[in-house]
Amino acid sequence: MILNIAAYHFADIHDVPDTAERIYSICDAHALLGSVLVAPEGVNFFLAGEPESLEACLTELQEDTRLAGLVIKRSWSEDVPFRRLKVKQKREIISFAGRPAATGAARSPSVLPETLARWFAQGHDDEGREVVMLDTRNQQEVAFGTFTDAVTLPIKKFNDLPEAVETVRGQLEGRRIVSFCTGGVRCEKAAPFLASAGFENVMQLEGGILRYFEDVGETGYTGGCFVFDERVALDPQLKPMQGVQFASAKDGPL
Repeated sequence: MILNIAAYHFADIHDVPDTAERIYSICDAHALLGSVLVAPEGVNFFLAGEPESLEACLTELQEDTRLAGLVIKRSWSEDVPFRRLKVKQKREIISFAGRPAATGAARSPSVLPETLARWFAQGHDDEGREVVMLDTRNQQEVAFGTFTDAVTLPIKKFNDLPEAVETVRGQLEGRRIVSFCTGGVRCEKAAPFLASAGFENVMQLEGGILRYFEDVGETGYTGGCFVFDERVALDPQLKPMQGVQFASAKDGPL
């Protein structure tokens, strides 16, 4: 079996070219394929390979203390879902109209998957508030699946979220807002934005949908989760969904 990881970390990367070169060298030495983004604000990884090689690579990468806090989600596949190794230098690891991620004490509070599942079961959070899930992904991703009764947005790209979220303000106010995305990286920017835009009781799902699948499974979720590789979408058991294709950026599931 092939191990797949999605991982990110926000950190100050002042030497982006050198860091990108080092990351490529380490990943290539371990015969991994996938895509890596390196930017002044941090790193974002999608990698696949033999389990021992990939785990050894992660250990070596995190010898750089700036990468020591990688948020990692693991899944499995029969084949490597990438065709080559790419390490790209970018302005941001996730573009959001130039808005930075909030780190440290400024980071929005997060909720663990197990806690969220308990809230679903009891019908409210631990303070008695009704919980509303806010999907920060675009429409083509949402088409593959989302949390049951989640509020979704009519967006084609993440940068559209600030304007779109105003159209659903009435569905969010007065409730515990839990923002979520595929692996958590978008919510590192979306959740602080929501708070700055006047929304109260905002949290983000720790590790996103992929960690929820890993820790909880399908409870409270309908369908699968689109992923950015040749597997197209994963079911709640983190296995490739059957019978789906992704024809182009304009198409949803077929």
